Amino acid sequence: MHPALSIIAFTTLSGLGYGLTVMLGLGLLDPAAIATKVAWGAALAAIGGGLLSSTLHLSNPQRAWRAFSQWRSSWLSREGVMAVVTFVPLLLTAWVCVIEGRQAVVPGLVGAVLSLCTVFCTAMIYASLKSVDAWHTRLTPACYLLFSLSGGAVAASFFAFCGGGNGRWLPLVAIVALVGAWAVKRVWRQRMQVEAPLSTPETATGLGAIGRVRLFERPHMTENYLTREMGFRVARKHAAKLWIIALALGGVVPFVLFALLLAAGAPAGPGAALVAGLALASHVVGVLAERWLFFAEARHAVMNYYGG
Repeated sequence: MHPALSIIAFTTLSGLGYGLTVMLGLGLLDPAAIATKVAWGAALAAIGGGLLSSTLHLSNPQRAWRAFSQWRSSWLSREGVMAVVTFVPLLLTAWVCVIEGRQAVVPGLVGAVLSLCTVFCTAMIYASLKSVDAWHTRLTPACYLLFSLSGGAVAASFFAFCGGGNGRWLPLVAIVALVGAWAVKRVWRQRMQVEAPLSTPETATGLGAIGRVRLFERPHMTENYLTREMGFRVARKHAAKLWIIALALGGVVPFVLFALLLAAGAPAGPGAALVAGLALASHVVGVLAERWLFFAEARHAVMNYYGG
């Protein structure tokens, strides 16, 4: 699949933002601290920026509002509806924190749950597609949810070291979430590499009973929408290198940095905040690489008709 940069930015930013709102909604940061107020602004900005970037790949972005009408059958529509609904408790919780300096317990919990529901809807857009074997698995929403939580925990740890609260528990939560996210992602990728495709030239044409089917001539001699959007190819060796980079930057580096901070007693100060900031930046770059591979390595069944 063609890895559209707007969708990569959308899934990365919104996942990080929603993960951070979960940590904030659960009250894991001091609501009276200035760093926590900044964290709320960063979380809402990430969510809003991600949602806006998701419309950039549309040929007619002004019609995006129509996606909200198909919530009964479309995960894309459900995601849009949930994103709007989730903003209500998130804005209320952020207002109480920023203006009054306290935690709104009930709206915070509701916002945390709805944030995870929105991320789940995003993941199901891809997991529900039977035409893409790599995506059509329960591991896909598991990966999206775990990456959202791990990114939120990493970001919350950064704001905690900036003066937003206790810097001891959040790095530990981030380490556990990072290990879980990348472990499940590794299982997801191994499944993609070894599982035989459900759709083959034989099943696509219905001629499998006769024997092996091979392409005689492509349906189109020139490039079209299908070959451009669903015929993207990445060399296996390049994908392997990029996977190592994604795992190293997105998982190993933050893990090591937070482990060092915990071993040093999670000291408060600009030095610890800088280390946590490096962990956050590294994690974001790693997730961007992981999301690029998520699309680039996925094979759409329609390419059976193009010799893919």
